[in-house]
Amino acid sequence: MKHSIKIVLALFLALGLLTACGTTDNKAEEKPSEKSSESASKPVTVEDALGDDITLEKAPEKIVTLIPSNTEILFELGLGDSVVGVTDFDNYPEEAADIEKIGGMEFNVEKIVGMKPDLVLAHESTAVSAKAGLDQIRDSGIPVYVVRDASSFDKVYTTIENIGKLVGKNVEAEKVVSDMKDGIDSIKEKTASVKEKKSVYVEVSGEPEIYSTGKNTFVDEMLATINADNVMGDQEGWIKVSEEDVLAKNPDVIITTYGEQAVQQVLDRSAWKDVQAVKDKEVHDVNTDLVTRSGPRIVEGVEEIAKAVYPELFNE
Repeated sequence: MKHSIKIVLALFLALGLLTACGTTDNKAEEKPSEKSSESASKPVTVEDALGDDITLEKAPEKIVTLIPSNTEILFELGLGDSVVGVTDFDNYPEEAADIEKIGGMEFNVEKIVGMKPDLVLAHESTAVSAKAGLDQIRDSGIPVYVVRDASSFDKVYTTIENIGKLVGKNVEAEKVVSDMKDGIDSIKEKTASVKEKKSVYVEVSGEPEIYSTGKNTFVDEMLATINADNVMGDQEGWIKVSEEDVLAKNPDVIITTYGEQAVQQVLDRSAWKDVQAVKDKEVHDVNTDLVTRSGPRIVEGVEEIAKAVYPELFNE
């Protein structure tokens, strides 16, 4: 049962519905050096998350993405018009709603092949479970690039740069990454003045199976970035927690990532009535897409968490 729960959580991660927690392996994290115009005019080869070299003879004109974060990256690179297929869960930007859907956790292989894309962007988190379908796509002659399951800001930057290299948008990718780094630095600057760090518990899944996140996750890095302590930071990845665990940690702030109803659920837990965050009503929900999707909007996710933990530092 425990193993099956972890598989379900992994699938939700792939859709941007839970906190990212990926491998720490650095394979396929090469930095692109060619400029956008050069990449568009000659063959480009980039190693993907599985260690396969993916070569495109020219910049793709039709792209299908199998995870929302890939879609968000392509739009940020100015390739929204090239995206011809997205998942049922793609909801950003608004234009994604009008793009042909290719399925949810299970994608429609025949539909994808029929679209005749020049590139399919898959994701490492589902590359094994979806291997048969991806192999069918490859066998039809369509290149499949498996994007690394990024678990840190630096890995997201590399993902964006590698996708930019593959699709002939190096310059644009470098600008996106630069802007993201500037945004993170700005938030760090605002929270650097914190004298007493607040302790924070982040809940990514509610009852009956309560889950939080430890080290080597986006949330842990986000909390470190804003000068706050993750009360579950002494553990690794996704953590199944009990009410007693949180009571013992006694966090100053509780953040949920699964909807507004989560706040009231937490406040109503009788076992937590003496938890400092509950007593002070310092329980806040943040947009799950912003704090879980490994794309350009993670900066917004960091800011949402920072505003929830240290609102006084972000008052205009």
